[in-house]
Amino acid sequence: MPGRRVLLLLPLLAISGCAVLDDLFSSVGKRGGVDTLPLEERPVVDAQDPNDFFLESPDQTVVGEPQVAFATARDTLSDFAREYGLGYDEIVAANPGVNPWLLGEGTPVVLPTQYVLPDVARRGVVLNIATRRLFYFPAAAEGEPQRVLTYPIGVGRVGWETPLGETTVVSKAKDPHWWVPASVRREHAELGDPLPAVVPPGPDNPLGHRVLKLDMPGYLIHGTNAPYGVGMRVSHGCVRLYPENIEALYTLVGIGERVTIVNEPYLFGARDGALFFEAHEPLEDDETPPGDRLALLLDRQVDAAGRALNGHLRDHVVEIAASPRGIPVSVAHFDTQEFMARARVVHNTIEIDPDAPTLAEVREMMDAVEAEIAAEKDTAPETP
Repeated sequence: MPGRRVLLLLPLLAISGCAVLDDLFSSVGKRGGVDTLPLEERPVVDAQDPNDFFLESPDQTVVGEPQVAFATARDTLSDFAREYGLGYDEIVAANPGVNPWLLGEGTPVVLPTQYVLPDVARRGVVLNIATRRLFYFPAAAEGEPQRVLTYPIGVGRVGWETPLGETTVVSKAKDPHWWVPASVRREHAELGDPLPAVVPPGPDNPLGHRVLKLDMPGYLIHGTNAPYGVGMRVSHGCVRLYPENIEALYTLVGIGERVTIVNEPYLFGARDGALFFEAHEPLEDDETPPGDRLALLLDRQVDAAGRALNGHLRDHVVEIAASPRGIPVSVAHFDTQEFMARARVVHNTIEIDPDAPTLAEVREMMDAVEAEIAAEKDTAPETP
Protein backbone atom coordinates (compact mmCIF):
# COMPACT_ATOMS: atom_id res chain seq x y z
CA MET A 1 0.00 0.00 0.00
CA PRO A 2 1.76 3.21 -1.10
CA GLY A 3 2.69 5.57 1.67
CA ARG A 4 2.46 2.99 4.43
CA ARG A 5 5.46 1.67 6.35
CA VAL A 6 4.97 -1.30 8.62
CA LEU A 7 7.95 -2.32 10.73
CA LEU A 8 8.25 -5.91 11.85
CA LEU A 9 7.95 -6.22 15.61
CA LEU A 10 8.62 -9.92 15.94
CA PRO A 11 11.71 -11.75 17.16
CA LEU A 12 14.08 -14.18 15.49
CA LEU A 13 15.45 -11.55 13.10
CA ALA A 14 19.13 -12.20 13.49
CA ILE A 15 21.53 -9.63 12.06
CA SER A 16 23.39 -10.99 9.06
CA GLY A 17 25.21 -9.73 6.03
CA CYS A 18 24.30 -9.98 2.38
CA ALA A 19 26.66 -12.82 1.53
CA VAL A 20 23.86 -15.15 0.52
CA LEU A 21 22.28 -12.60 -1.80
CA ASP A 22 25.70 -11.67 -3.19
CA ASP A 23 26.19 -15.32 -4.16
CA LEU A 24 22.69 -15.49 -5.63
CA PHE A 25 23.02 -12.41 -7.82
CA SER A 26 26.59 -13.13 -8.88
CA SER A 27 25.54 -16.59 -10.06
CA VAL A 28 23.10 -15.14 -12.58
CA GLY A 29 24.68 -14.85 -16.01
CA LYS A 30 27.58 -17.23 -15.42
CA ARG A 31 28.24 -19.93 -17.99
CA GLY A 32 26.44 -23.13 -17.12
CA GLY A 33 23.48 -21.15 -15.79
CA VAL A 34 21.10 -18.71 -17.41
CA ASP A 35 22.78 -15.86 -19.32
CA THR A 36 21.18 -12.51 -18.62
CA LEU A 37 21.91 -8.85 -18.04
CA PRO A 38 23.10 -7.86 -14.58
CA LEU A 39 20.33 -6.28 -12.52
CA GLU A 40 21.97 -2.86 -12.65
CA GLU A 41 21.84 -2.87 -16.47
CA ARG A 42 18.19 -3.83 -16.84
CA PRO A 43 15.51 -1.20 -17.48
CA VAL A 44 13.57 -0.13 -14.40
CA VAL A 45 9.83 -0.47 -14.97
CA ASP A 46 6.60 -0.03 -13.03
CA ALA A 47 5.66 -2.92 -10.76
CA GLN A 48 2.84 -5.25 -11.74
CA ASP A 49 -0.53 -5.03 -10.03
CA PRO A 50 0.13 -6.84 -6.74
CA ASN A 51 -3.24 -8.55 -6.48
CA ASP A 52 -5.16 -8.81 -9.75
CA PHE A 53 -4.39 -11.23 -12.61
CA PHE A 54 -6.09 -12.89 -15.59
CA LEU A 55 -5.53 -16.40 -16.92
CA GLU A 56 -4.83 -16.38 -20.64
CA SER A 57 -5.87 -20.01 -21.10
CA PRO A 58 -7.62 -22.74 -19.09
CA ASP A 59 -4.29 -24.58 -18.80
CA GLN A 60 -2.45 -21.66 -17.16
CA THR A 61 -1.79 -22.23 -13.47
CA VAL A 62 1.00 -19.68 -12.89
CA VAL A 63 0.33 -15.94 -12.56
CA GLY A 64 2.52 -12.88 -12.04
CA GLU A 65 6.23 -12.31 -12.58
CA PRO A 66 9.24 -12.33 -10.24
CA GLN A 67 10.45 -8.80 -9.52
CA VAL A 68 13.42 -7.07 -7.92
CA ALA A 69 13.61 -3.60 -6.35
CA PHE A 70 16.51 -1.77 -4.75
CA ALA A 71 16.26 -0.69 -1.13
CA THR A 72 16.90 2.73 0.33
CA ALA A 73 18.70 3.21 3.64
CA ARG A 74 15.47 3.14 5.69
CA ASP A 75 13.54 0.34 4.00
CA THR A 76 12.70 -2.95 5.72
CA LEU A 77 11.42 -6.21 4.29
CA SER A 78 8.09 -5.49 6.00
CA ASP A 79 7.90 -2.26 4.00
CA PHE A 80 8.51 -4.15 0.76
CA ALA A 81 5.98 -6.83 1.69
CA ARG A 82 3.17 -4.32 2.32
CA GLU A 83 4.03 -2.22 -0.73
CA TYR A 84 4.17 -5.11 -3.22
CA GLY A 85 1.33 -7.34 -1.99
CA LEU A 86 3.42 -9.87 -0.04
CA GLY A 87 3.44 -11.43 3.41
CA TYR A 88 6.39 -11.40 5.78
CA ASP A 89 7.28 -15.11 5.65
CA GLU A 90 7.32 -15.24 1.84
CA ILE A 91 9.54 -12.18 1.37
CA VAL A 92 12.00 -13.42 4.00
CA ALA A 93 12.17 -16.85 2.34
CA ALA A 94 12.91 -15.18 -1.00
CA ASN A 95 15.79 -13.17 0.51
CA PRO A 96 17.86 -15.57 2.65
CA GLY A 97 20.71 -14.08 4.61
CA VAL A 98 19.28 -10.55 4.53
CA ASN A 99 18.65 -8.64 7.75
CA PRO A 100 14.88 -7.95 7.43
CA TRP A 101 14.99 -4.55 9.11
CA LEU A 102 18.45 -3.24 8.18
CA LEU A 103 18.63 -3.72 4.42
CA GLY A 104 21.03 -0.93 3.54
CA GLU A 105 21.12 1.50 0.64
CA GLY A 106 21.11 -0.19 -2.77
CA THR A 107 20.44 -3.74 -1.55
CA PRO A 108 18.50 -5.72 -4.21
CA VAL A 109 15.33 -7.21 -2.75
CA VAL A 110 13.73 -10.21 -4.48
CA LEU A 111 9.96 -9.83 -4.67
CA PRO A 112 8.38 -13.32 -4.97
CA THR A 113 5.40 -11.98 -6.92
CA GLN A 114 4.83 -15.01 -9.15
CA TYR A 115 2.48 -17.70 -7.87
CA VAL A 116 1.43 -21.25 -8.70
CA LEU A 117 -2.30 -21.67 -8.14
CA PRO A 118 -3.37 -24.36 -5.66
CA ASP A 119 -4.42 -27.65 -7.24
CA VAL A 120 -8.15 -27.28 -6.57
CA ALA A 121 -11.21 -26.08 -8.47
CA ARG A 122 -10.98 -22.41 -9.49
CA ARG A 123 -14.05 -21.28 -7.69
CA GLY A 124 -14.68 -18.87 -4.83
CA VAL A 125 -12.07 -18.33 -2.14
CA VAL A 126 -9.10 -20.69 -1.87
CA LEU A 127 -6.74 -20.49 1.11
CA ASN A 128 -3.37 -22.22 1.01
CA ILE A 129 -2.19 -22.35 4.61
CA ALA A 130 1.30 -23.57 3.70
CA THR A 131 2.01 -20.60 1.43
CA ARG A 132 0.04 -18.10 3.53
CA ARG A 133 -1.91 -16.86 0.50
CA LEU A 134 -5.55 -16.40 -0.43
CA PHE A 135 -6.78 -16.76 -4.01
CA TYR A 136 -10.19 -15.55 -5.11
CA PHE A 137 -11.78 -16.64 -8.38
CA PRO A 138 -14.77 -14.44 -9.28
CA ALA A 139 -17.32 -16.00 -11.59
CA ALA A 140 -16.30 -15.28 -15.19
CA ALA A 141 -18.80 -14.33 -17.89
CA GLU A 142 -18.97 -16.65 -20.88
CA GLY A 143 -16.11 -15.94 -23.24
CA GLU A 144 -14.23 -13.84 -20.68
CA PRO A 145 -10.86 -14.90 -19.21
CA GLN A 146 -10.76 -16.19 -15.66
CA ARG A 147 -9.73 -13.51 -13.18
CA VAL A 148 -7.82 -14.36 -10.01
CA LEU A 149 -7.06 -12.09 -7.08
CA THR A 150 -4.45 -13.06 -4.52
CA TYR A 151 -3.54 -11.65 -1.12
CA PRO A 152 -1.12 -12.62 1.66
CA ILE A 153 -2.73 -13.94 4.84
CA GLY A 154 -1.86 -14.55 8.46
CA VAL A 155 -3.01 -17.96 9.73
CA GLY A 156 -3.22 -19.97 12.95
CA ARG A 157 -0.03 -20.60 14.85
CA VAL A 158 1.03 -23.99 16.22
CA GLY A 159 -1.63 -25.23 18.60
CA TRP A 160 -4.28 -22.97 17.04
CA GLU A 161 -4.21 -24.36 13.50
CA THR A 162 -6.49 -22.99 10.81
CA PRO A 163 -8.70 -25.96 9.84
CA LEU A 164 -8.61 -27.50 6.37
CA GLY A 165 -11.59 -28.42 4.24
CA GLU A 166 -14.63 -26.96 2.48
CA THR A 167 -16.90 -24.29 3.95
CA THR A 168 -18.87 -21.20 2.98
CA VAL A 169 -19.21 -17.56 3.99
CA VAL A 170 -22.32 -17.32 6.20
CA SER A 171 -22.29 -13.62 7.12
CA LYS A 172 -20.39 -10.34 6.71
CA ALA A 173 -19.88 -7.33 8.95
CA LYS A 174 -18.28 -3.89 8.90
CA ASP A 175 -16.62 -2.52 12.03
CA PRO A 176 -17.43 -5.68 14.00
CA HIS A 177 -17.38 -6.27 17.73
CA TRP A 178 -15.02 -9.05 18.83
CA TRP A 179 -16.66 -11.49 21.20
CA VAL A 180 -13.51 -12.89 22.79
CA PRO A 181 -13.56 -16.70 23.23
CA ALA A 182 -13.13 -17.85 26.82
CA SER A 183 -9.99 -19.82 25.91
CA VAL A 184 -8.37 -16.69 24.43
CA ARG A 185 -9.29 -14.65 27.51
CA ARG A 186 -7.71 -17.27 29.77
CA GLU A 187 -4.54 -17.30 27.68
CA HIS A 188 -4.18 -13.53 27.79
CA ALA A 189 -4.96 -13.44 31.52
CA GLU A 190 -2.17 -15.94 32.19
CA LEU A 191 0.18 -13.71 30.17
CA GLY A 192 -0.74 -10.67 32.24
CA ASP A 193 -2.69 -9.08 29.39
CA PRO A 194 -6.38 -9.50 30.32
CA LEU A 195 -9.02 -8.92 27.67
CA PRO A 196 -12.65 -7.85 28.08
CA ALA A 197 -15.45 -10.18 27.06
CA VAL A 198 -16.25 -7.92 24.11
CA VAL A 199 -13.88 -5.61 22.21
CA PRO A 200 -15.77 -2.79 20.43
CA PRO A 201 -14.89 -1.47 16.96
CA GLY A 202 -11.83 0.73 16.87
CA PRO A 203 -8.02 0.67 16.74
CA ASP A 204 -7.77 -1.94 19.53
CA ASN A 205 -9.99 -4.45 17.75
CA PRO A 206 -7.85 -7.24 16.21
CA LEU A 207 -10.58 -8.02 13.65
CA GLY A 208 -10.00 -4.70 11.90
CA HIS A 209 -12.85 -3.10 9.94
CA ARG A 210 -14.21 -6.02 7.89
CA VAL A 211 -15.15 -9.62 8.72
CA LEU A 212 -16.30 -12.62 6.67
CA LYS A 213 -17.71 -15.31 8.97
CA LEU A 214 -17.23 -18.93 7.90
CA ASP A 215 -19.50 -21.91 8.43
CA MET A 216 -16.86 -23.22 10.82
CA PRO A 217 -17.74 -22.13 14.37
CA GLY A 218 -15.24 -19.60 15.66
CA TYR A 219 -13.37 -19.02 12.38
CA LEU A 220 -13.29 -15.80 10.37
CA ILE A 221 -11.55 -14.09 7.49
CA HIS A 222 -10.91 -10.55 8.68
CA GLY A 223 -8.70 -7.46 8.70
CA THR A 224 -6.26 -6.62 11.47
CA ASN A 225 -4.94 -3.85 13.64
CA ALA A 226 -1.50 -5.52 13.58
CA PRO A 227 -0.60 -5.70 9.87
CA TYR A 228 3.01 -6.75 10.55
CA GLY A 229 1.65 -10.25 11.30
CA VAL A 230 0.14 -10.75 7.85
CA GLY A 231 1.92 -13.58 6.08
CA MET A 232 2.85 -15.38 9.30
CA ARG A 233 1.43 -18.00 11.65
CA VAL A 234 0.30 -15.64 14.38
CA SER A 235 -3.48 -15.98 14.89
CA HIS A 236 -5.75 -18.17 17.01
CA GLY A 237 -6.88 -19.95 13.84
CA CYS A 238 -8.62 -17.13 11.96
CA VAL A 239 -7.33 -15.75 8.67
CA ARG A 240 -6.19 -12.11 8.67
CA LEU A 241 -5.47 -9.78 5.74
CA TYR A 242 -4.01 -6.31 5.35
CA PRO A 243 -6.76 -3.71 5.93
CA GLU A 244 -6.73 -2.59 2.29
CA ASN A 245 -6.97 -6.21 1.07
CA ILE A 246 -9.92 -7.24 3.24
CA GLU A 247 -11.80 -4.11 2.17
CA ALA A 248 -11.35 -5.07 -1.49
CA LEU A 249 -12.29 -8.71 -0.87
CA TYR A 250 -15.29 -7.74 1.24
CA THR A 251 -16.92 -5.97 -1.70
CA LEU A 252 -16.49 -8.99 -3.97
CA VAL A 253 -17.35 -11.96 -1.77
CA GLY A 254 -21.00 -12.61 -1.06
CA ILE A 255 -22.80 -14.70 1.52
CA GLY A 256 -22.82 -18.32 0.41
CA GLU A 257 -19.44 -18.03 -1.34
CA ARG A 258 -17.49 -21.26 -1.32
CA VAL A 259 -14.23 -21.35 0.68
CA THR A 260 -11.64 -24.11 0.22
CA ILE A 261 -8.76 -24.41 2.70
CA VAL A 262 -5.75 -26.53 1.69
CA ASN A 263 -2.21 -27.21 2.83
CA GLU A 264 0.02 -27.38 -0.28
CA PRO A 265 3.67 -26.44 0.36
CA TYR A 266 4.75 -27.96 -2.99
CA LEU A 267 3.03 -26.92 -6.21
CA PHE A 268 3.47 -27.69 -9.90
CA GLY A 269 2.17 -25.17 -12.41
CA ALA A 270 2.14 -24.54 -16.14
CA ARG A 271 2.41 -21.40 -18.25
CA ASP A 272 3.12 -20.97 -21.96
CA GLY A 273 4.03 -24.64 -22.27
CA ALA A 274 6.60 -24.53 -19.45
CA LEU A 275 6.42 -26.55 -16.23
CA PHE A 276 7.17 -24.76 -12.95
CA PHE A 277 7.71 -25.96 -9.41
CA GLU A 278 7.18 -23.80 -6.32
CA ALA A 279 8.38 -24.94 -2.89
CA HIS A 280 7.65 -23.53 0.56
CA GLU A 281 8.81 -24.66 3.99
CA PRO A 282 6.23 -27.25 5.14
CA LEU A 283 4.30 -26.45 8.32
CA GLU A 284 6.20 -27.66 11.35
CA ASP A 285 3.10 -29.47 12.65
CA ASP A 286 2.16 -31.00 9.29
CA GLU A 287 1.01 -34.57 9.88
CA THR A 288 2.31 -35.68 6.46
CA PRO A 289 6.14 -35.95 6.31
CA PRO A 290 7.57 -33.56 3.67
CA GLY A 291 9.30 -36.40 1.82
CA ASP A 292 6.08 -38.38 1.53
CA ARG A 293 4.14 -35.32 0.39
CA LEU A 294 6.71 -34.53 -2.30
CA ALA A 295 6.97 -38.15 -3.49
CA LEU A 296 3.19 -38.39 -3.94
CA LEU A 297 3.17 -35.15 -5.92
CA LEU A 298 6.06 -36.27 -8.13
CA ASP A 299 4.38 -39.60 -8.86
CA ARG A 300 1.32 -37.77 -10.21
CA GLN A 301 3.22 -35.16 -12.21
CA VAL A 302 3.92 -35.29 -15.95
CA ASP A 303 5.97 -33.06 -18.23
CA ALA A 304 4.67 -30.86 -21.05
CA ALA A 305 4.45 -33.92 -23.34
CA GLY A 306 2.37 -35.88 -20.83
CA ARG A 307 5.20 -38.18 -19.79
CA ALA A 308 6.20 -39.03 -16.24
CA LEU A 309 9.13 -36.97 -14.98
CA ASN A 310 12.44 -38.70 -15.56
CA GLY A 311 15.02 -39.20 -12.84
CA HIS A 312 16.96 -36.02 -13.66
CA LEU A 313 13.86 -33.84 -13.46
CA ARG A 314 12.73 -35.50 -10.23
CA ASP A 315 16.16 -34.90 -8.69
CA HIS A 316 15.98 -31.26 -9.78
CA VAL A 317 12.61 -30.85 -8.10
CA VAL A 318 13.92 -32.46 -4.91
CA GLU A 319 16.83 -30.03 -4.98
CA ILE A 320 14.47 -27.05 -5.21
CA ALA A 321 12.32 -28.43 -2.38
CA ALA A 322 15.39 -28.81 -0.16
CA SER A 323 15.94 -25.02 -0.19
CA PRO A 324 12.42 -23.62 -0.49
CA ARG A 325 12.28 -20.01 -1.67
CA GLY A 326 8.58 -19.76 -2.54
CA ILE A 327 9.31 -18.72 -6.14
CA PRO A 328 8.24 -20.80 -9.16
CA VAL A 329 11.30 -22.27 -10.87
CA SER A 330 11.28 -23.69 -14.39
CA VAL A 331 11.76 -27.45 -14.10
CA ALA A 332 13.40 -27.63 -17.53
CA HIS A 333 16.28 -25.32 -16.51
CA PHE A 334 18.78 -27.06 -14.27
CA ASP A 335 19.58 -23.81 -12.48
CA THR A 336 17.75 -23.17 -9.22
CA GLN A 337 18.27 -19.41 -9.71
CA GLU A 338 16.84 -19.25 -13.23
CA PHE A 339 14.00 -17.06 -11.98
CA MET A 340 16.49 -14.22 -11.57
CA ALA A 341 16.93 -14.15 -15.34
CA ARG A 342 13.19 -13.52 -15.64
CA ALA A 343 12.92 -10.97 -12.85
CA ARG A 344 11.74 -7.47 -13.71
CA VAL A 345 13.59 -4.62 -12.01
CA VAL A 346 10.88 -2.29 -10.71
CA HIS A 347 10.68 1.13 -9.16
CA ASN A 348 10.91 1.32 -5.37
CA THR A 349 7.70 3.17 -4.48
CA ILE A 350 7.96 2.94 -0.69
CA GLU A 351 7.41 6.35 0.88
CA ILE A 352 9.19 7.38 4.05
CA ASP A 353 6.92 7.86 7.05
CA PRO A 354 8.34 10.55 9.35
CA ASP A 355 6.41 8.99 12.25
CA ALA A 356 8.02 5.56 11.85
CA PRO A 357 9.61 4.22 15.08
CA THR A 358 13.33 4.65 15.59
CA LEU A 359 15.65 1.65 15.59
CA ALA A 360 15.89 1.82 19.38
CA GLU A 361 12.09 1.81 19.66
CA VAL A 362 11.86 -1.16 17.30
CA ARG A 363 14.39 -3.09 19.39
CA GLU A 364 12.40 -2.37 22.55
CA MET A 365 9.12 -3.50 20.97
CA MET A 366 10.75 -6.63 19.56
CA ASP A 367 12.08 -7.55 23.02
CA ALA A 368 8.56 -7.23 24.43
CA VAL A 369 7.03 -9.39 21.71
CA GLU A 370 9.77 -12.00 22.07
CA ALA A 371 8.98 -12.29 25.78
CA GLU A 372 5.25 -12.64 25.02
CA ILE A 373 5.79 -15.37 22.45
CA ALA A 374 8.10 -17.25 24.81
CA ALA A 375 5.39 -17.15 27.45
CA GLU A 376 2.76 -18.32 24.98
CA LYS A 377 4.78 -21.45 24.25
CA ASP A 378 4.22 -22.52 27.84
CA THR A 379 0.47 -22.02 27.58
CA ALA A 380 -1.53 -25.01 26.35
CA PRO A 381 -4.27 -23.68 24.04
CA GLU A 382 -7.79 -25.03 24.09
CA THR A 383 -10.43 -25.12 21.37
CA PRO A 384 -10.71 -21.61 19.87
